[in-house]
Amino acid sequence: MSIEERTWQAPGAAERLAILRDTKVIAIVGASNKPSRASYFVATYLLSSSKYKVYFINPVLDEILGQPVYKSLADLPETPDLVEVFRKYDDLPGVLDEAVAVGAKTLWLQLGSWHEEVAARGEAAGLNVVMDRCVKIEHARFHGGLRLAGFNTGVISSKRQILA
Repeated sequence: MSIEERTWQAPGAAERLAILRDTKVIAIVGASNKPSRASYFVATYLLSSSKYKVYFINPVLDEILGQPVYKSLADLPETPDLVEVFRKYDDLPGVLDEAVAVGAKTLWLQLGSWHEEVAARGEAAGLNVVMDRCVKIEHARFHGGLRLAGFNTGVISSKRQILA
């Protein structure tokens, strides 16, 4: 779906900050044990730089970063406040159904992930929905940690620095 075809209205910065402040438990659906994957980078950040309790969901893995991996949201020992999704487009409706079934408060689709029907169904079910945003980047932005992602380069000018 092109950006021009998007009709769903995303929550603004104040709403996203409120969601992150109200969140205590995050479940990462589609978590990976591969350091090159975005879900792995997000997981390491959340575990080291936030107060969230983080659970990993992946039906084919047993452990990520020394923590157990659960096969589904229903297998978690507690209800996640926020379900962060690293899954392909066609899997998103099923993840929404699982999030609703376990009583999650927020469905958060990772950067590049957009599904109008899932957003509408999620909101109709009473969930907060965030799409095409990264929890790590949003948390860092609101909590002064963007430098951890390499955003604070120390260069004030928009021109490239000339190296000798």
